[in-house]
Amino acid sequence: MSVAAATTFLFVPGSRPDRFDKAAAAGADAVVLDLEDAVAPDGKDEARRAVAQWLDGGSATGTVVVRINGADTPWFADDVAMVTGRDVVVMLPKASVPWPAALADAGVEVLALVETAAGLLAAAEVASSPDVVRLAFGSVDLASELGTDHADRDAMAHARAVLTLASRAAGLPGPVDGVTTAVRDEELLLADCRHALSRGFTGKLCIHPAQVAPADRALRPDADTVRWARSVVEAAAGGAVAVVDGAMVDRPVVDRARAILARAGEPDPH
Repeated sequence: MSVAAATTFLFVPGSRPDRFDKAAAAGADAVVLDLEDAVAPDGKDEARRAVAQWLDGGSATGTVVVRINGADTPWFADDVAMVTGRDVVVMLPKASVPWPAALADAGVEVLALVETAAGLLAAAEVASSPDVVRLAFGSVDLASELGTDHADRDAMAHARAVLTLASRAAGLPGPVDGVTTAVRDEELLLADCRHALSRGFTGKLCIHPAQVAPADRALRPDADTVRWARSVVEAAAGGAVAVVDGAMVDRPVVDRARAILARAGEPDPH
């Protein structure tokens, strides 16, 4: 599955190669091998070697993302060199402008993690970079910088709106929402996913395998929504404005219905 279409992203520390296979088998659409926050400074080189060895060993299956260290760190160049030529997507932390030229030279797809005030203000430029295939929200880091609570949805509302607008303007899929730090609170996780979905987000960063299945269920369209979308697409097959369930169906409504079917993995009836 492409990163553009993925719903769930499961982090695993790059310093824990014993967990790589388990993370890949946990059912997430993408596994994120983390070389940044999850790895102490004195363990960066060893973690990078462990990730490279696992990628080259043939155990990696499905979509693999590597969160490298930021462009302003001493580990960035070595991280970029390691991912170059390998079948991975790069997650760039603290994405902002100017955009790192080294990523363009590496020829990798980038999942841009927007998690600073500067990055948020530059979100449209970040999303327009030819390397970027999707935006993700680093809500915890951004809230820390702003001096607010990442779990306060009102405080984070503007940031989420900016990322959704930047994504759509650049022709990217809906952004990936930040983590729910309460790893065993499924009710909170589901509420966070529903809130993010209502704001135009279509993916979720997960930090524990137990979060993957609930997040996937919450973010994918339910059966009633899929039935509605299918009826809209079928009603509009003739090309004229139609009425479904007493509501007018025109081109924007049909486009939304097709997007719902795509997210649900359903074939387009027409």
